[in-house]
Amino acid sequence: MKQLEVQLGDRSYPIYIGQQLFNDAELLTRHISSNKVMLVTNTLVETLYLKQVKNTLERAGKSVDVTVLPDGESYKTLETLNLIFDGLLQGIHGRDTCIVALGGGVVGDMAGFAASCYQRGVDFIQLPTTLLSQVDSSVGGKTAVNHPLGKNMIGAFYQPKAVYIDIDCLKTLASEQFSAGMAEVIKYGIIWDREFFDWLDSNHQTIVGLDNDAITTMIARCCEIKAEVVSSDEHERGIRALLNLGHTFGHAIESEQGYGSWLHGEAVAAGMVLAAKTSLALGLIESESLVNIQQLISRYQLPINAPSTMNYNSFIKHMVIDKKVIAGKLRFVLPTSIGSAELYSDVTEDLLKQIIECS
Repeated sequence: MKQLEVQLGDRSYPIYIGQQLFNDAELLTRHISSNKVMLVTNTLVETLYLKQVKNTLERAGKSVDVTVLPDGESYKTLETLNLIFDGLLQGIHGRDTCIVALGGGVVGDMAGFAASCYQRGVDFIQLPTTLLSQVDSSVGGKTAVNHPLGKNMIGAFYQPKAVYIDIDCLKTLASEQFSAGMAEVIKYGIIWDREFFDWLDSNHQTIVGLDNDAITTMIARCCEIKAEVVSSDEHERGIRALLNLGHTFGHAIESEQGYGSWLHGEAVAAGMVLAAKTSLALGLIESESLVNIQQLISRYQLPINAPSTMNYNSFIKHMVIDKKVIAGKLRFVLPTSIGSAELYSDVTEDLLKQIIECS
């Protein structure tokens, strides 16, 4: 088992990465001080891991209530969020309770947001079951629900007490969900670590084959980068915004197509290519870098083109309400090489239209 730390002073917390973590009662309850737990999952994960995790918590003497949410991005709403509050109130959970998020990014985001709100804040821990949530959304304290006009527009920064990444969960993950998670993995290579980007290319077969050592190494490197960035910029006032490479374009795709029509990772993959094309047009990268980015994204069965039904207008109406907009100006995370990126706010409307319409 690997252990990392997100350094945030008195709110620092560990990330555990390994196998059979969900069966380890002492480890799983190490950061739960309450005797009462609300276990939040969804209808898909319920059939796979709910009984296992519930039994482990109960073996440690915890009283466990369960809230099961409908599965899918389309249910990441305020209405669904109320199911968690209903369960907490009906179960008479006090301020000393702990919410355990068992699932992918949607479950983790919603359970974390509920924890930030319930009685003005209760403890929660993350048990991410998808690759995307293991390498990205479970770490860093971003919690939210969607609004019809924008993704993750209603939320809070609220850190968990611990994150448990059991890589055995990937054995039950659908191939398209694994690919979607790889978009966020590739992102770290593009914005931060050229050596890691090249490693993802040369280790493609062992990664898609779910080799334990390769998967553990890959997830750990992603979490190391995320932890370093979050520790230096928790509330995304600077460097943390680099983690949104491809997301301004990607969130527009998700919003326009309808939440759940395109998986988040698929939309981010296409968005990263659009960002790289913008970089090329601005002279920030060479054409070889764009080709390398496209090739690696394609190797992991991810799209490199946006939906053919979308044009500049269908992108821009969503992008203008992106969370990175400041003083009415769009800001884009753009690669300056493979391994580095910067924020740019001087992308002209004409250039943006050209990039989108020609893709």
